[in-house]
Amino acid sequence: MSAERDSAVGEQGSDGGRKTAGAARTAAAGTGASASAAKKAAPSKKAAARKPAAAKKAAAEKTPGATKPAAKKAPAKKTPSAKKASSAPLKKAPAPRKQVVAPKKATASVPAAPAKTVAAHPQGESRTALVRRARRINRELAEVYPYAHPELDFENPFQLVVATVLSAQTTDLRVNQTTPALFAKYPTPEDLAAANPEEVEEILRPTGFFRAKTKSVIGLSKALVEQFGGEVPGRLEDLVKLPGVGRKTAFVVLGNAFGRPGITVDTHFQRLVRRWKWTDETDPDKIEAAVGALFPKSDWTDLSHHVIWHGRRICHARKPACGACPIAPLCPAYGEGETDPEKAKKLLKYEKAGQPGQRLKPPQAYLDAGGRAAPPLGAG
Repeated sequence: MSAERDSAVGEQGSDGGRKTAGAARTAAAGTGASASAAKKAAPSKKAAARKPAAAKKAAAEKTPGATKPAAKKAPAKKTPSAKKASSAPLKKAPAPRKQVVAPKKATASVPAAPAKTVAAHPQGESRTALVRRARRINRELAEVYPYAHPELDFENPFQLVVATVLSAQTTDLRVNQTTPALFAKYPTPEDLAAANPEEVEEILRPTGFFRAKTKSVIGLSKALVEQFGGEVPGRLEDLVKLPGVGRKTAFVVLGNAFGRPGITVDTHFQRLVRRWKWTDETDPDKIEAAVGALFPKSDWTDLSHHVIWHGRRICHARKPACGACPIAPLCPAYGEGETDPEKAKKLLKYEKAGQPGQRLKPPQAYLDAGGRAAPPLGAG
């Protein structure tokens, strides 16, 4: 249709605007043809417009999601069954939450049991780190106290076991000042087993609890004579059968009279290992087991000396001298005592403060290191 119009316009331009009769007829014929073509084309446009609409309707009928206006209102109104169906998953939802939370609580509570011995350490300290720190502390103390030794005077296993029993609830110094008179009068188990209790009580009076201690030392002397031929046994299971002898006393005797490793858990030892977070146990037997697991067995006896000496000289019960402590960087309890170096020095005891020790007859190594022997009873 557009091509025919372009030809008619061209004719007008060629003759200056004049038309012949034939040209008019031709133009009229062309106009009629174009009109008829336009009429025929019009229905085709409507049909083309109708086809997409029909296609949309067909697609709407075939598509499940496409619904009529009436169908759109249906989901807006929920039936009781629909409400139950929608609320059902909400009621079931807490069930999987419980299944997820329960294992977390269980796993969190698992390490709670060994935490007292193993996991209750500074800043989440691991077992390996604890072992390394504990052994380093022992090495440092070995350098500070190279002369550490048992602070009870004794010349044989019998004197040591008696002196250790007497040291309960008193100082080693007071025991050392008392035993010379006791052993001078009763030098053997046989002599002490046959002693008059009243005479023994009078000798032991300065140590405190002298009646109970008299009963213990006479009783263990009789047991040595009757069960072991007057000799102190060198086995733990035999020693603890003696009256007044527990594991602590037995390990003192085994480690220092027989050279057999043992851990001496006295009050100083208990206090320091808890301050150092080696263990949180309070029972002596459990402390012994927990600390013993941190060190090789060959270190046990010297370890006991190092810890006890440090407790008596620097890390005191009431006011530790933190400012003068050589292992302060390794101690989780640093700051519980005096941290000023000058003030802390005034809290030091025994040879660290230039004072006498607890033994009347200390080893030569102690004297060579600057230690001083303690005075006898009544000397000052």
